[in-house]
Amino acid sequence: MALRLIREIGDEVLTKRAKEVKAMTPRTEKLIADMLETMYESEGVGLAAPQVGILKRIVVIDIGDGPLVLVNPVILKTEGEQTGPEACLSVPGKQGTVTRPNYVVVRAMDEHMVEREVEAEELLARAICHECDHLEGKLYVEFVEGELEDVTDEE
Repeated sequence: MALRLIREIGDEVLTKRAKEVKAMTPRTEKLIADMLETMYESEGVGLAAPQVGILKRIVVIDIGDGPLVLVNPVILKTEGEQTGPEACLSVPGKQGTVTRPNYVVVRAMDEHMVEREVEAEELLARAICHECDHLEGKLYVEFVEGELEDVTDEE
């Protein structure tokens, strides 16, 4: 495993649509492991492959319940809404208020290319929507209500 460079706002790769993963190869397995390591090292809750410069439809998420790997995710259903602060490893030092669905159902392959459906609420639903946006070349800043705010590190 290795840490990958997280691409930041302004990098053209973040504006491009990611391509479908056709098969799980050793190279793709390494990418997923690297993405998880990079996400944890950066203290994020999610990371999409375009954020590390790879235009593949892969996201990793961990809101504290263990890692969730979604390959070729498709959001099938959304319900309700939640409005709250959102940040992104590709937009360091900033956060903004975004409204997202409170409940989502997503269909994706796992890291073994086994299809599954995941139901998610609250933070996990927000994270899935946020990461899936990256696969379409969108950053959360496009959806911010009001202004972006500076985040101060209070450690």
